[in-house]
Amino acid sequence: MNRIDCDVLVVGGGINGAGIARDAAGRGLSVVLCEKDDLASHTSSASSKLIHGGLRYLEHYQFALVRKALAEREVLLRSAPHIMRPLRFVMPHDRGQRPAWMIRAGLFLYDSLARREFLPGSHAASLRSHPAGRDLKPAFTRAFVYSDGWVDDARLVVLNAIDARERGATIFTRTACTGVERGPVSWQATLAHAGAGQTAVTARCLVNAAGPWAARFLGNALPAAPHAAQRLIKGSHIVVPRLFEHPYAYIFQHPDGRIVFAIPYEGAFTLVGTTDLDYTGDLDQVAISTEEVAYLCQLANRYFARPIAPADVVWSYSGVRPLVHDPAASAAAATRDYRLALDTGGAPLLSVFGGKITTYRKLAEQALARIAPLLDNAAPAWTAHACLPGGDLFGERPTKRGILEFEAWAQQLAWSWPWLPAALAARFARAYGTRTACLLAGCAGMGDLGRQIVPGLYEAEARYLMKHEWARTGADILWRRTKLGLHAGAGSEAQLDAWISALPPA
Repeated sequence: MNRIDCDVLVVGGGINGAGIARDAAGRGLSVVLCEKDDLASHTSSASSKLIHGGLRYLEHYQFALVRKALAEREVLLRSAPHIMRPLRFVMPHDRGQRPAWMIRAGLFLYDSLARREFLPGSHAASLRSHPAGRDLKPAFTRAFVYSDGWVDDARLVVLNAIDARERGATIFTRTACTGVERGPVSWQATLAHAGAGQTAVTARCLVNAAGPWAARFLGNALPAAPHAAQRLIKGSHIVVPRLFEHPYAYIFQHPDGRIVFAIPYEGAFTLVGTTDLDYTGDLDQVAISTEEVAYLCQLANRYFARPIAPADVVWSYSGVRPLVHDPAASAAAATRDYRLALDTGGAPLLSVFGGKITTYRKLAEQALARIAPLLDNAAPAWTAHACLPGGDLFGERPTKRGILEFEAWAQQLAWSWPWLPAALAARFARAYGTRTACLLAGCAGMGDLGRQIVPGLYEAEARYLMKHEWARTGADILWRRTKLGLHAGAGSEAQLDAWISALPPA
């Protein structure tokens, strides 16, 4: 059995675990992260793909959460402008909704709670003249427009893990933490690698970032401790052929208070979601129900001139959000804020409950503020002023130029490899940013990319993802590292799995 000594063992390879591992490694702590499946294979790849303050949370008076998330929007956008971008939202309004003055007041507050450097503010708009009005039913004649951001959620997790590894962390995927034992100054943990033996880890601090499994993991680690309260909420999304041509997204406020987004997705599609349902089922078998599909179609059809039906759905996904327990709130109203629970009755154990993608970096920073002093580490916070891998378009420090001048930068990238088809160059720019140079190292023409395994995916990219980004299966590559599964056609995942299986052992 292999043995590793480290300062911090992080259990969970979602956005919070990867973010904590990155922050800790950047402060000089030795870090091991284990994830029982692929990185971002559960909740962190099943979001609405938004970097946002949470406009609807203002209705529930969650001002501190909204302020924190709004402050993070531009920090994150600057750090990874290749996988994130600003997005303007259109909110159609009619008499069945809240009064227009109330929405204006809410948007004014949304614009004002945190400093905006480059995101434009909100305004009212006539849908008779606005581009977003053409695809809605004629009854909707006015709307409000405001700013938030879009993110490739699964790639955000992977980039945090890459940065953690490059700063010294050890990242184990397909590795379950099967047992932990607490001592006065350290934890003894057993990590079981899928089909590849075990590793014994001695860690000075244990971080429980297991997401939906966090309460269960805490109960196993500290069986005598009080039961941790965690509320599990299932959110589901559907993807349908593109419902509109313009670049705006929609936020639909149903008269009963429910919210649904309709977001441009992967060029040819529209993403519609989400649902909010309490969940008590198998966390490894989360899937959308026929009722949820019908519900999302119904709410979209209240607004769009061209109706959609369940038969139009080309893909769907579901995830379970692990929220801080609030038995009095509805699933939709339950807080998306987080709680960090530190137990120091022996070697330290930090458990993460709740959170959302937008606040992951701040959560990690606050987690290190709690545990670093216990590890005699006085290194300062640093992630607010650091680019994520591939995001250093205009230097090592984040800058708004990455957002405002991304298209010009992407054009320069395409000119550097003039033999790349334009669509492929654009996709590489968005997925890999400056790391495109690593992917294309040694390539002087299309022949150097190898054969096209499935439509849009060449051998060079697949090998890069396996070598640098922990991809092991067709699903890892087609649905998390890229979204080519939407474009490649039926059977592509099995075809890619066959190619991977035929590779010689590493």
